[in-house]
Formats: sequence, structure tokens, C-alpha cells
Amino acid sequence: MKIHLSLVSACIFFTSCFSVSSLQAQAPQPANAAVYLDPSQPVDTRVQDLISRLSLEEKAMMLNHRGPLVERLNIRSDGWNQCLHGVWWDRPTTMFPVSIAIAATWDTVLVHDVATAISDEARAIYNGWHTDSSFKGEKKGLIYRAPVINVSRNPYWGRINECYGEDPYLTGRVGVAYVKGLQGNDPKYLKLVSTLKHFAVNNVERNRQALSATVSERMLYEFWLPHFRDCIVEGGAQSIMASYNAINGVPNNINKMLLTDILKTKWGFKGFVVSDLGGVNSMVRGHEKGQMKWEDAVAQSLNAGCDFSDKEFMDYIPAAVKGGLLPEARLNDALSRVMRDRFLLGEFDPPSMVPYSRISPDVIGSAEHRQLALKTARESLVLLTNKNSFLPLDKMGIKTIAVIGPHADLFTAGGYSGRVTDPVTPLQGIRNKVAPGTQVIYEKGVPVLPRKDSTDALVTATKEALQNAVEAARKADIAIVYVGTTLAIEAEGRDRTSLGLPPQQEELVKLVAAANPRTVVVEMNAGPLAIPAIKDAVPAILEAWWAGEEGGNAIADVLFGDVNPGGKLPLTVYTSADQVPSVDEYDVTKGFTYMYINGKPLFAFGHGLSYTRFAYSNFKLLTKKISSTGEINAEITVQNTGKVKGDEVVQLYVHDVEASVKRPQKELRGFSRVSLNPGQKQTIRFRVPAQKLAFYDEKIHDFVVEPGLFDVMVGSASDDIKASGQIEVLK
Repeated sequence: MKIHLSLVSACIFFTSCFSVSSLQAQAPQPANAAVYLDPSQPVDTRVQDLISRLSLEEKAMMLNHRGPLVERLNIRSDGWNQCLHGVWWDRPTTMFPVSIAIAATWDTVLVHDVATAISDEARAIYNGWHTDSSFKGEKKGLIYRAPVINVSRNPYWGRINECYGEDPYLTGRVGVAYVKGLQGNDPKYLKLVSTLKHFAVNNVERNRQALSATVSERMLYEFWLPHFRDCIVEGGAQSIMASYNAINGVPNNINKMLLTDILKTKWGFKGFVVSDLGGVNSMVRGHEKGQMKWEDAVAQSLNAGCDFSDKEFMDYIPAAVKGGLLPEARLNDALSRVMRDRFLLGEFDPPSMVPYSRISPDVIGSAEHRQLALKTARESLVLLTNKNSFLPLDKMGIKTIAVIGPHADLFTAGGYSGRVTDPVTPLQGIRNKVAPGTQVIYEKGVPVLPRKDSTDALVTATKEALQNAVEAARKADIAIVYVGTTLAIEAEGRDRTSLGLPPQQEELVKLVAAANPRTVVVEMNAGPLAIPAIKDAVPAILEAWWAGEEGGNAIADVLFGDVNPGGKLPLTVYTSADQVPSVDEYDVTKGFTYMYINGKPLFAFGHGLSYTRFAYSNFKLLTKKISSTGEINAEITVQNTGKVKGDEVVQLYVHDVEASVKRPQKELRGFSRVSLNPGQKQTIRFRVPAQKLAFYDEKIHDFVVEPGLFDVMVGSASDDIKASGQIEVLK
């Protein structure tokens, strides 16, 4: 962590306090008797001292996450915020590529660096308004609602831009790195509080506040929960959000099995659970359709394990306690969880004691962070096809280039995005990169217009606009067509209705490719695009996602070969909708994801090409027989046998050869992104605990590793295995 020393230390002063029990006031005490203000005391002792001083009504106020100032003690609401790929603020902050693009880097060190930069900016905002009375901008707190770690089982899901893809293992690795970057590594203080979203089985937007997912016990533990466990147990996330949906008829806001039995008891979670916005309301008016009383909904939420919520908590907790619906011990537990994190953030200590208080507002949108955004965008780009090594383009040999498409001069930020300074569009990126004297012709071809009465985007193009695009392509040495989606098509509250491109965008590509066979397609989207006709029609396709403020430059860097693409798909691109089961089917073994897909995908999970070649050799399984508590030790040597430097993501998959239940065709259990110069080689070593070979057995309600043979496969993608062997798990 980089600490900036340009900020002067300043203390947060509290008014004199006096102690009250939950129902009966005590005599005032001097401020120096307030144990909760003594940094030398253990955190839990300080928390309990503070709680002992609060009235019942004050406790309720402090469990409203947008609550009013507790005037007697001068304690304000935290004022939580969002930071999926940059701090959401009313002033510009650094905007990184969206989360699905971050996952496409398969680079957990980079993910940690990105989260660290974001948390630096978040802390800088907090420090700014605490030390400068003239500081401009919203006064944001230190509880941040990120990351989103729901897996994209449903390829139509509108929020794929916010998540890390379809695989629990990859999501867990990326999520842990992100959480640790947000929360920092100080042994005493938290940098931010990271809130995991949305717990759990959440990836359908339509009717989400009344939807109930039917999920077997096995699928819940095996597919829907492992990444949450990773981010809680290993990542140390201090907060988690209960999702709107129900599981098997029980709304997650009142799901004791989920929020208490699994999360707090089985996983040992010490932080707090917060409802999604309007979580209590979604029960009363959504799941229960007005048949539940407000105080019952509040009491049931708290009793189930939800600790923090909206105004309803403040309004109805006192009545719930006095009416015997809510034990005050449970209320105190909820408050202690919330306030413990606020003490760990250093809110009640002199800033001079908190290392993160020295991070200066100078870091917000800094040149260093913008360069990191560029690096992240570069690493996220996935080369999907490259027939006859069509890319990279030789910019010195190009006299005229046609830049075409509705996304060529459009910047799409993504969900929960803040403000940005001078974002680079793809068109600007091309202009920044071409050789002097090169003519750049721009034609939109197809506009993107939001349709008010539908979740689709209605795209209308005049014959003249299409013809202008075709003529531009015909005149040019090279045509680049930028197509994709926007938040009008896929977003929170809006699932896609098609896996393809908007129809006239696909027509545009076909017309341009017919006019100029030297056409490159660049996809600007989040969810997978089923485009088999385009795959056949053009020599090269680049997946660019919604690539953040430096995205236009990153795309141009890759197209012209200044950067060798090394990103890999964190999701399956299906050939057609016919491969995808109903979105109401939550058993992934029925055909969801690379693990259980029916037939061949258009582009496989883990797929991504390079401008160089990598040779795999000397694959070894160091132990051929292991116990159910042992581990797989594997190694393989990878060499760059091409002529340019490049990154390769080496992926390890396993497969249970003969199982008593249906198991994945392949299951990711390790990966490593390596950068190699021409001729350079590196030996990659994997250690996979045998527990990662387990499946969930509903008979014993636990994971079990069955004896027998397991395939261990290493390769460049889930469908591009370079070497394999078998190990045996002994009885």
C-alpha cells in the first residue's frame, strides 16, 4: 500500500457522552470515562461499552444504513458507497474496466492492485472531507458495496458486467484478491469494509423481488456458495448483502439457514449482513404481497441473521423488541457486528493512529491510476478469432482505415459507474495510434436508441447510413466495426432477451465484410454474444468489453500489435440459445456453463488467442496416488516459441472418471498468468488439495471425496488441453 503524507493529521471529536441502558437512562459520565473512545482498549470491549450507552431508539437508528445523526453522541451514519470498478462519486474518479473485463485478465495480482487503487481513492475522499472544511464533493463513508460475486449461470443476466463470470473457482480467486485490496493489509485497521453481493443464488433480474429459486442442497453448496465461502473465510470480507430473491420459498432476507447457520455458524463470519436496498419492503410487498406486517418483517429479518437495513429497521425495531418479537440480545449482536467494523475502520480513533488517514486526495484520478486502468484494459482484451494471423495490423502499411459502428465513438461506463475525465472512445484510440498521414473515415452505420416499452434496444438505421458505412469500408484498406450492447440492453433490472447482437448491428457487419473482406469486429459488451455468422464472415474478432476510461487506447494497442492480447474468457459463449436451459432451471448439470454444456460452444470458457505461440512440455504429476486429505502436485513447462513477447494463462482442470453422481466434464482448479519473452520458458507448479475433488453428498450433508481415478488436465483453455494424466484417490 502506498501512503501519501501530504495530509495533515486531524482528530474527529465527539461530544461528551452519557450512559443509557436500552430502556432506562443513567447519570451522565465525564467523557474520559467513555471506554469506547479509548484506543488502548480491545475493540470488542469498546463496542460493548458504546452499546451500553445507547437507548433502544438509538440502537434502531444506528441500524438504519442511511440513518440520521445520533446527536447525543455525535455519531453519524457511515453513508456507504459503491466501487465495482472505481469509486462512485459526484466528482471524477479513476474508472477501470467493468468487473467481467477484470475477470478476463485472469491476473489476481493485477486485480489486487486495481482494488488497492480504488480503496486509496475511497479513503482519500473520506480523508478530504474530514480535514478540509472546504472540500468539494459528496461525503462518502468507508463501507463499500463491492464486489459482486454472483456467478453468471444465466447468460441472459443483465448484471454480467458487474460479476466475474460463470465459474465458482475463478470467481473465488478474483473475489479474494479484490476483497483484500479493498480492505488493506494493516494488522489493526481496515482500509474499507468490503460488502459481498448478492447472497445468494441471484442472477435473474425479472421479478427479482418476488422470485424464488428452486435449488437442491447439493447445487447450493457445490455451485452457488463456494466463492462466497472463499471471500469470507480466506478473503476476510467484513460485510455481505442478502439478495432480494428467495431460495426454495424462503426470502433471503429472512433465510436463517443462509444468514446464520451457514454464514455465521459454519463459516465463522464475524462481520455484518445488510439487506439489499428495500430488502424489508421486498418481503412485505414482494414475496408476501402485503400479507406481512412491517414489525414482523423487521423482527424476522434480524432473527434470521440480517443485521443492517433501511429506514424500516429504525422505525420498527423498538416496537418489535417491546412486543417480544425480537430479543434485545439479538439486536445487540447485530449492532455489535456493524459497529465493530466501524471501530476497525478507525472512525473512533485519532487519525494519527490510522495509517490510511494519510492517503491524500491527490491520488483521486491520478496519472498513476489512469496508467493502471490502461494496463487492466489491455490485459482484459480477448482475441476470439484471428484467421491466417490477420492481426496485428501493420499501421505503416495502411493508408486509409474505416472505423464503423454504433460503439466506435461511444463510451459505455457500465453499472454502478462514477464520473470520468476524458474517457477514450475506440475511434479516438485509433486516431491516437495510426501512422501520420493515415486517413481515418468514421461512419456510425447503425444508431443505438433506447426503447421505452421494452427491455431491448430498438436499433433503426436508414438505408443511407448503411450505404455510407459500406462505401467507407470499400474505400479503406482496413475496416474495423465496433458492435455490442449498452445498459439499455443489459443492466440491473433488465435481463437480455436475446444472446445475439441487435439485428441491424449484425446486418451492418455482414454488409461491411462483403464490401471489404479485410474487416475486424470489436465487441463492446458484457454478456456473451452468440454470433456464429459473424465468426464465419470476418477474419478477426476481438472481445473488448466495456473497457473503462482508457479502453479506446487499449483496443488500438492490441489491434496494431503494440500489446499482445492475453485475456481469456471467464464465461462460455454459446453457439445459440438452443444450448441454454430455462433460466428457471437452477441445476447447472442440466446444461449450464462449460462444466455441463450440451454440444460445442462458439467460444469456450478460458479461450483466448495470442500473436505468439506457446509450447507445453514436461507435464508431471509428482504423486500418482493420494489420500482424501492429500493434494495433487503437478507441474508443466511453458515456452514462448513465437517471435513476440506474450502472456499465457495456464489452466488446470480436473474430472472425476467414474462418479456416483453427475460431475463436470471439466472443472477449473488452478491457473497462472505468465509473461514470456520469445524463447523464454517457465515451469508452472500447481498444488490442488484433494478436497477440491469433492462433491456435496446430500446423504451426509457434507462434501465427500470418492476414491477412484481423476483426470488432471492442463491447457490454454477448457477446450484446448495440452497435457493430461491421472491420479488415484485411495480408500
